[in-house]
Amino acid sequence: MAAAALPVCYHGAISRKECEDLLGKKNKDGAYLIRDSETIQGAMCLCVYKKKVVYTYRLLQTHNGHYTLVTAGGLEEIFFKTLDDLIHHYKKRNQGLAMHLRHSVKRKTALLIQVEKPPDREPQRMQDQSPRMQEQSLSMWEQSSRMQEQSSRMQEQSPRMQEQSPRMREQSPRMWEQSPRIQAQSPRRQALLPDEEEHDYENAPESSEYVEVLPE
Repeated sequence: MAAAALPVCYHGAISRKECEDLLGKKNKDGAYLIRDSETIQGAMCLCVYKKKVVYTYRLLQTHNGHYTLVTAGGLEEIFFKTLDDLIHHYKKRNQGLAMHLRHSVKRKTALLIQVEKPPDREPQRMQDQSPRMQEQSLSMWEQSSRMQEQSSRMQEQSPRMQEQSPRMREQSPRMWEQSPRIQAQSPRRQALLPDEEEHDYENAPESSEYVEVLPE
């Protein structure tokens, strides 16, 4: 039962003796309150005070949430959507009660009603996902460590490259110095080697004493 549907005269699970004491303190004919039934689970009772006597009527709730009151006198059952509608109806005279409802005995403390909530599955999902998250974080950590190792290697190689660069610079002037010498030597070699057209093969001295005689 929702808290908004409970009227102020509903006192919850109080005993019959406590109910009689509350109505006796009011001491007015037509005083009334609603309490939980002590014998039937889920049922309630409408208690009415008249001339120092408490009359109790069973109040039932149907499967569709409507309320009905079991009264004397063989009257036809009437169904109400809310308890407030039921109380408003029985404030009229001659509705099957010993005394029509006149003075509400209000409860002084708030009722603590626990509303059942569906189980929250998000924490379980988070627990299921946590090993996966840990594995992913571990793999990312391994990748980052590898990147750091590679960067450190690059940093170690960079000084070596810097050391080699001055050597390359020192060798390059030497290469430039040698190139003019090579260019200067090349004409001399060209001068030593005569062209084929200028070479006199007939008048040239014999370069070898060996003569090959072919048979006729």
